Amino acid sequence: MPANKKLLFLPGDGIGPEVMRQVRRVIDWMDRKRGMTFDVSEGLVGGAAIDAYGVPLNDATLAEALAADAVLLGAVGGPKWDNPTDYTKRPEAGLLALRKELGLFANLRPAVVFDALVDASTLKADVIRGLDILIVRELTGGVYFGEPRGITDIGNGERRGVNTQVYTTSEIRRVARVAFELARKRGNKLHSMEKANVMESGLLWRQEVTKLHEEEFSDVELHHMYADNGAMQLLKNPKQFDVIVTDNLFGDILSDEAAMMTGSLGMLPSASLGAPDANGNRKALYEPVHGSAPDIAGRDLANPCATLLSFAMCLRYSFGMDTEAGLIEKAIQNVLGGGMRTADIMAPGMARCSTTVMGDSILRELDKAAAV
Repeated sequence: MPANKKLLFLPGDGIGPEVMRQVRRVIDWMDRKRGMTFDVSEGLVGGAAIDAYGVPLNDATLAEALAADAVLLGAVGGPKWDNPTDYTKRPEAGLLALRKELGLFANLRPAVVFDALVDASTLKADVIRGLDILIVRELTGGVYFGEPRGITDIGNGERRGVNTQVYTTSEIRRVARVAFELARKRGNKLHSMEKANVMESGLLWRQEVTKLHEEEFSDVELHHMYADNGAMQLLKNPKQFDVIVTDNLFGDILSDEAAMMTGSLGMLPSASLGAPDANGNRKALYEPVHGSAPDIAGRDLANPCATLLSFAMCLRYSFGMDTEAGLIEKAIQNVLGGGMRTADIMAPGMARCSTTVMGDSILRELDKAAAV
């Protein structure tokens, strides 16, 4: 098992420090109970970095991120830093800079419905019970980054806004390869979603995914689906999917749709991966999907589960520690099954608890698992 892996903690703003504190407790537990040691350093990002350094990500923290085996981030942003005079100094710019400099092109968004939270979804229980989908979104290309872009005056009181949807063979193949590799480790089935019927970039996407499938992943079951149909099918019959790969724009939309199907944004983790180096290791950033929730910051009310599940993804994808990742996931499942709920997932008949008490409960479940 790997030991002394370098982890950079970036708690960030709002509830970020509170939920990250629970990850620290789990790391300490692993050191005590399983003899697995991590070298953890901590830095500032987002609004916290603006207050300390005048920028949302300084060079020293970026250097630490580049040297780390993985980065775990809490959340960034808040009203304190809204509407800055310099757009590059908004808190979110620190996160975007991290993604760019680390070369994080593949965003992994699981949508998992825990048995205890089935009733939290707006969909019927029989539709989403047991749901376990992984959406792989291309993160650094497509319409969000394509050129030309901008707003121009075209006369007669008219203006034109332009964004360019563009992908290259290499951009498509590298994210599709990540998705195929993940599908092999799961249900061995991949759905690729685009709009090949009306977009040339979508046609290229379909052609390149098909070629990669034929060349390297013919053992994986591949399905092509138009993204609008995919959005409909996610609501109609979501359990037909295992891994979905799609572009930046469609991935943004489809992953949010899948997230809300679970009924609990505070439970959802994510990972962003870069290209493998000569040793097969990837730069990686792990973060919960929820925001900084400044309205409850500092009140011990936040749900730490998404951040703990992000750490479980870190163990699985960066360190190959599938057993330990599974322990965390199972512990959270058991705590929820026992009726413990933070405010965001509270339901009638359940026991409302604080961030710290949720962490206490998860650690107790880990102790039980270690004793078996």
